This record gives sequence, C-alpha cells and structure tokens, in this order.
Amino acid sequence: MTKKSTEIIAIDGPAASGKSTLGKRLADELGYLYFDTGVMYRAVTWAALKQNVPVNDEQALVILIERMPIDVRRPSKDDGRSCDVLVAGQDATWEIHSPEVDEYVSVVAAHPKVRQALTAQQRRIGQAGRVVMVGRDIGTVVLPEAGLKVFLNASAEVRALRRYIELRNRGEQASLEQILEKIYLRDRLDSTRSVAPLRPAEDAVIINANEIDTEQVLERVRALLY
Repeated sequence: MTKKSTEIIAIDGPAASGKSTLGKRLADELGYLYFDTGVMYRAVTWAALKQNVPVNDEQALVILIERMPIDVRRPSKDDGRSCDVLVAGQDATWEIHSPEVDEYVSVVAAHPKVRQALTAQQRRIGQAGRVVMVGRDIGTVVLPEAGLKVFLNASAEVRALRRYIELRNRGEQASLEQILEKIYLRDRLDSTRSVAPLRPAEDAVIINANEIDTEQVLERVRALLY
C-alpha cells in the first residue's frame, strides 16, 4: 500500500497547529487507530483540577494517574468528537478541552514522572501498529521507530486564530488576544522543558501550514506515503 513500512505514523507539532485534524483524517483514510496523546495529559489535568490536586505536585499527579485509569476509544457520539476520553469510566471528552485545562496542561505535562507514566501507556498502544499517533514528542521519545514522522508547524498568530474560530463554532466565548497569549506561554513551556521538549525528530518531515489548508497538508503527507 505504501512506499515504506508505515504501520506506525507519528505527527508532532505545537498547540493548534492542525496536527490533530491531520492525524484524524489520515487515520480514517488508512483505517488506522487515531490516538492524540495530548488527551491523556488533558485528562490528568482535568482530574487534578476537579479533585483539587496541585498541578505542581508531581508525585500527587502520578498517584492520581495510578488510581484513575484513562481510556481512549473510538467516538460513540456524532457530536464532533474524534474519540471518547474516559477518566475512571466518566466521559470527559469535551471537559478536558476547557480554557482552564488549556491553561495548566503544559505544567502537568512538564513533570518527568507524569510523562514517564503516560509514555509507557502510549508506547504499548503505538507498538501494536496500524496507528496514527499525535502529540509533541511522538517521533522523538514515544515512538522513535515510527515509519513516517511529520512535524506540523505554523505561526502563533495563525494557530491562535484557528483556536478562536474552533471555540466560537462550539458556542463558547473566546478572546483572540488571550488565546494568543496562552499559545505563546504553551510554546515556551513545551519547548524549554527538561524532559522530552517539543522539537522535530531528526528524520521528521517538517510542514509549515501557515498558508496551506488541511487538504493541502494532507496531500503532502499522502505523497510521502504512496
């Protein structure tokens, strides 16, 4: 089917770069599992905020992960979701995308022991093959053996506008200025953390999506596959 072994596809990039949309479209087209690893970090953040667990308390977060299993499944509802995210059996699919979670998820994801606990789960799923895995350290840390690695990038301004439109389309109030400020902060946290910082893998194909839409990005990835 493809030019090379691509049973495992890794797509990385900063917040709101379009990597999740690309990953879902590609997984549907190939008949692969779509797995955005960011939902795991979001789920932990959401659970911590809900249970008043300090997001700076690394050990408390690890304990939370151990006693609140996170499950990612194919979507059970036709409401725009790309998957179901269950936290201890509770559907938290939309709750984990709240502005409050947006604010703290990079803090949670920066903890080495949190990343270690979740990376082990991600590798187990990814190494089964026939998966498109999306995140910030898939090609560099989680699945360096991936047959195809894509790093999707765009300017902070373009990404903020996309996030703003997404929130408004869901009927949520949003401020473009505040979204841009949060994206700058997330980029700084993600790229400077000591463990698994955001960066392209050495053998990743880098695609700049500033002036091309999802279809054009998908066409470029298809050209790498077929």
